[in-house]
Amino acid sequence: MTTITFSHHKGGTGKTTSCLNIAGFCALSGKKVLVVDCDPQANATSGLGVSPEKAGTNMYDVFMSRADGFSETKIQDIILKTDSGIDLAPSHLDLVGVEPYLYQIDSRERILRDALDGVRDRYDYIMIDTPPSMGQFVINGLFAADHIVVTLDSGSFALDGVSALTTIFSDMKEDLGKDIHVDMAIVSRWAEGALHECPKPHPEEKKDLVSTLREIFFGKTVPSPEDLKYAEEQRVEHERLVATLEEIRKKFPEVFTVPYSPEVYESQKRGKPLSHYAPESAAGCAYKAISDVVMKWN
Repeated sequence: MTTITFSHHKGGTGKTTSCLNIAGFCALSGKKVLVVDCDPQANATSGLGVSPEKAGTNMYDVFMSRADGFSETKIQDIILKTDSGIDLAPSHLDLVGVEPYLYQIDSRERILRDALDGVRDRYDYIMIDTPPSMGQFVINGLFAADHIVVTLDSGSFALDGVSALTTIFSDMKEDLGKDIHVDMAIVSRWAEGALHECPKPHPEEKKDLVSTLREIFFGKTVPSPEDLKYAEEQRVEHERLVATLEEIRKKFPEVFTVPYSPEVYESQKRGKPLSHYAPESAAGCAYKAISDVVMKWN
């Protein structure tokens, strides 16, 4: 069994999207997968088609089992089957109220790891989705991990997030005595296509008749100032993205990019990972390539 934690202290970097879609392709390959939703927003829960309000007992109950005066709930007691074949330990907004209690518990960073001991032999992969913060749920996720995936956006502040993560992981080593080694970085909503995409046919470019006649009689269209401005903006953005990716590659052993695909949002609305909704989409192909790498981890 391999435990993989998806982490970043910022929101909007694609943690949940990456967790669910890698889990989906692993499940589609015949692997037994459990997703553990440790985010009070419960996006991984709803993203697998489960209503947090109807899930019953959830990760709130598992964490609160270690607090005085609360009954014991084992993680195997809350696991649900989903339509995509992925098992789910659901979350709920109530999880927000857990953290103050955790600070009263010795070895609180081990709660999740200890809870997972009861199901390790049932799964090939356990994938932990963490909230956009640096609180106890993230620390628990990192402490339980065999492998860590960080997710980044492709915006101007992506590298700032990398520096902050490095500091956070160093602090964890100092405070908890656990080395945090990031195995992979995923850059989401990449504007220039993914590093690994579905093969596409390359038909010869054909001009329509009107365009051909226009060039013969009037010559090629002279670009307008607006066209030139747009082209320059595109050139500058391309150079920024290339430089950003080069810096990210210096900091992580393996880096993947995932392009923007509208199917990501649509699949989440339907409670399915891309593997089960739009595997041939640009993002689906990227996550398939990533899952192929993940399935070599042990």
